[in-house]
Amino acid sequence: MPGPAESTEPTGTLLSDVVTGLGRLVKGELMLARAEAGAGLRMAVGGLVKIVLAAILALVGLNVLAGAAVAALAEAGLGAGWAALIVGLALCVLALVLALAGRAALRLRGLWPDRALRGVRRDAEAVRAAISEEGVRHV
Repeated sequence: MPGPAESTEPTGTLLSDVVTGLGRLVKGELMLARAEAGAGLRMAVGGLVKIVLAAILALVGLNVLAGAAVAALAEAGLGAGWAALIVGLALCVLALVLALAGRAALRLRGLWPDRALRGVRRDAEAVRAAISEEGVRHV
């Protein structure tokens, strides 16, 4: 059995194997990064949809609140104006909940390919460790 300094394969073959392995490794890491970025983008789109819905509901709520204020002033009693006020407040609360949910979905934690970057760092450290002062070791 040959020792670490001896090898039955020529250096060119070993280097070719290292380059081929690195190519496959980089391709895999790029595929992982693309998948992570796609998932983050889908979350961002969902957050934006919630914010748009919140804005629409807020406009409707403000319209109802304005109608409630007018009706309350006109009637000066507990009639239809107070009912419209309750509905307007409920719509505004719903709009606030949707806006907060949309903002939470837009946090950047899912937009950056963290796992892929950790994998690239780990791979770079392994390659660095495999290349020593004496030359290239078989990985």
